[in-house]
Amino acid sequence: MWFGRSIKMILIATALFPPEPVVSANLSFDIATSLSIEDEVVVVSPRPTRPSGMIFDKEYRSNYSFRHVVLESYTCPQSSVFGRFKESHSFGKYIKKYIESNHENISVIYANVWPLFAQKVLLKVAYKYKIPVVLHIQDIYPESISKKVKFFGALINQAFLPVDRYNLQKACKVVTISEQMKKYLAQTRLIAENKITVIRNWQNDDAFTVLQAKDNVQEDKEFCFLYLGSINPTAGVDLLIHAFGKANFKKTCLMIAGDGSDKQKCIQIAEGYEKRIEFIQVTPEQVPKIQSMADILLLPLKKGVAGTALPSKMTAYMFSGKPIIASIDMDSEVADIIEHNSCGWVIEPENEQQLIKCMDVALKMNQGDLEMMGERALQYATKNLSKEFNLTKLISIIKDSKREVKSC
Repeated sequence: MWFGRSIKMILIATALFPPEPVVSANLSFDIATSLSIEDEVVVVSPRPTRPSGMIFDKEYRSNYSFRHVVLESYTCPQSSVFGRFKESHSFGKYIKKYIESNHENISVIYANVWPLFAQKVLLKVAYKYKIPVVLHIQDIYPESISKKVKFFGALINQAFLPVDRYNLQKACKVVTISEQMKKYLAQTRLIAENKITVIRNWQNDDAFTVLQAKDNVQEDKEFCFLYLGSINPTAGVDLLIHAFGKANFKKTCLMIAGDGSDKQKCIQIAEGYEKRIEFIQVTPEQVPKIQSMADILLLPLKKGVAGTALPSKMTAYMFSGKPIIASIDMDSEVADIIEHNSCGWVIEPENEQQLIKCMDVALKMNQGDLEMMGERALQYATKNLSKEFNLTKLISIIKDSKREVKSC
């Protein structure tokens, strides 16, 4: 008994969940599966909608070792600021109703939900019923929005930063994905650093079979630059297309794998160049195989994005054991990881000429040097980004929060 209540379940509130083929969905699934070995677990999530444009079979529910409750909240897969705010607020209201109806049976909540309003509503109702919350922060809001708005960014921060500060202060534990984010959140949200734990987003590393370069070498094989991930406004895929289209490369191709709101725009840009630029669909199961076919993996982000986000594709890239070209903020943690481990190149974001020069350098390198860079990427991933290492840490935090709730 705790506070006179019968504690029965761990609640996982997640904005994304399978069959959505995105990293946060798989993280929540892995967490629920692991926790359900010893505990009763309930997962609440909205209807699947990500990535934008993907059509899901209505029969998406499966038999799990835990209970999955699909909430009929409003969803907005398109990149719309007001639509996303409405989505977050709606999901928060549905979560609130679920917690109010079941609070006597909830021992702890793991929350990976939409910022900022879904987080606030969840934390407010959890605080009311003295339920500890482990809050997972994948991106920093409102800064991720304010940096994109040239004239009103300061007003956005002034209006919404107090909301996020409230959220993090009310959480029992905060989990984030990089040391850079941890320090920034502690300073700007006025919370102690020891309240925040860095846990890297993981992939299913068992699925990554790194093919040795010597097994893939073909006499007339095209040199392949690959981008695999969401094609959205912050991804910078248009930069890759323009740079490749304008470069004078021989026997090379640019492959873009994924979906997103900017995909049709990028296809139209590619049609303006008479170059080998291919767009393909990809499922999570196909990621290791497709990435194994590439010579260089491309990781672009628009200016200002990398400081408040660690792209999930970085983990999958490094487990593939391939060199990486990152067009990204030079002071970001991604840049530091690539440069410190000598597993690729880092250039300024949105710099077309630098990207062309860097791609040319990679194209002219001998195969042995490329293999060595890829091996260093794999070594770092194995040591720091594995599912076993990071999932175990997160499960411990959730269980410890349940047991030590009186001290939160």
